[in-house]
Amino acid sequence: MRIPLTRARRLGLPRRAVSQILVTQLAIAAGVVLLATGLFLAPLSAQLDDQAMRRALAIAQSAAADPAIAAELLDSGPSADSPVQASAERIRRATGAEYVVVLDLDGIRRSHPSPDRIGLPVSTDPGDALAGREVMEIDDGTLGRSARGKVPLLAADGEIVGAVSVGIAYDSVRDRLLGAIPGLLAYAGGALAAGALAAYLLSRRIHRQTRDLAFSDIAGLLAEREAMLHSIREGVIALAPDGRVRLVNDEAARLLGLTPDTTGTFGGRPLDDVLGAGRTADVLSGRVTGRDLLTVQGPRVLVANRMPTADGGAVATLRDRTELEHLSRELDSTRGLIEALRAQDHEHANRLHTLLGLLELGLHEEAVEFVTEVVGVHRTTAEQVTEKVHDPLLAALLVGKATVAAERGIPMRLAAATLLPDRLVDPGGLVTIVGNLVDNALDAAAGGAAPLVEVELRAEGRTAVLRVRDSGPGVPAARREEIFTEGWSTKQPRAHRERGLGLALVRRLAERQGGSARAGEAADGGAEFSVVLPEALR
Repeated sequence: MRIPLTRARRLGLPRRAVSQILVTQLAIAAGVVLLATGLFLAPLSAQLDDQAMRRALAIAQSAAADPAIAAELLDSGPSADSPVQASAERIRRATGAEYVVVLDLDGIRRSHPSPDRIGLPVSTDPGDALAGREVMEIDDGTLGRSARGKVPLLAADGEIVGAVSVGIAYDSVRDRLLGAIPGLLAYAGGALAAGALAAYLLSRRIHRQTRDLAFSDIAGLLAEREAMLHSIREGVIALAPDGRVRLVNDEAARLLGLTPDTTGTFGGRPLDDVLGAGRTADVLSGRVTGRDLLTVQGPRVLVANRMPTADGGAVATLRDRTELEHLSRELDSTRGLIEALRAQDHEHANRLHTLLGLLELGLHEEAVEFVTEVVGVHRTTAEQVTEKVHDPLLAALLVGKATVAAERGIPMRLAAATLLPDRLVDPGGLVTIVGNLVDNALDAAAGGAAPLVEVELRAEGRTAVLRVRDSGPGVPAARREEIFTEGWSTKQPRAHRERGLGLALVRRLAERQGGSARAGEAADGGAEFSVVLPEALR
């Protein structure tokens, strides 16, 4: 970055950007003024020459149109006191011409401002005029350089008897041109002053906007910004005041699922066109306000923050919380299992004490019946699940959830229509859906007079259908779509994570497989959540 600064100092150029811009603008304004002045003067000189030649031709035509001159030419000879000389001098003095020369068919002067030249041949060829053609030209003669007009002189019968040549001194044309230059320079100076004032005002504004930085500093800042934006592990999106996308760094493109082809074309496009309608676009555009807002984009859980800029735009940052959310849910499941194991441990101790008492009392048959009953309950639950749900991951999840439900005092059962073969394309995704819906159903049914959770899993061809019913208060019809929005929840947030993501993930996972997730009312009251997954089985 030092090389451009060194060159600028060698050339005597200012280092500050505003000074360089001011000098450049002044040079451009001066160059434009000089060019415009030259372009104006060049045609002006030719225009003045043309006007002088036309004036000389007009005087010659007027003189030739006087029949007296032609008659005097025929009646008198070449002399200083001839009537032709008198008429020519009269016309010359009246028009301000340099000379009015009348010549005969032999090219002999019959009039001239210098009487001693009368009777001598003209210095230039009069052939065109004597042949009947009018001539306009600028040429050098005995009186110097002049603008000339020559016309044939006709007698009363129309025959050519001579010619009239009129000259306008070229010095007068040059004087007119030189006389126009001061006024032209005054206008040019005024234009230059106006341009200099405009350049100064513009440079002041640029000075405020660039904060007195040099071009090299601005280039360095831009390079650093590009390197920083594309190297940080946090998504950054810059928006214009009208909501159009200004910038998306690499991490934001990855988090939002924008492909390289897409990122090459969304510059200047509205945010809704880039992301599509949804909560993510609402959060980034500012239609949903708040700090650390949660949103789901594809399979990712994101935390978004939005900061307005001075020009009316905004910069939004995105952080990936997908892994953290999964860990949080695993922590919740682990805590639930720990609580269930703790309760089982307490109950197991009570059962051992009961068994010990029966043995000490010698009630051996009662002890055998007691052990058989306790073991049979857990075995029956596992067998019922594995008979109807053949996928091992899903069966293990349901057995675990049934154990947790039993410890919470909530009966959990499989519907009679449940039958799911071991042909799932994405068992992990269905485990996430079932786990979220069962957890919500257990929370909704807890505390009721007759709590109950029922799970139905069945296959219709290659389509998997899931229904989870609970005996809770249900979901009002007006909010059955709102509950699938990220961040919406009726529960108090826990210390380690936010609420309101479970149902949003359920719907997003279902839609990603081309399916749907809906909330309704169960037949016996409470809520019923239905998930349909086309092409979920092989």
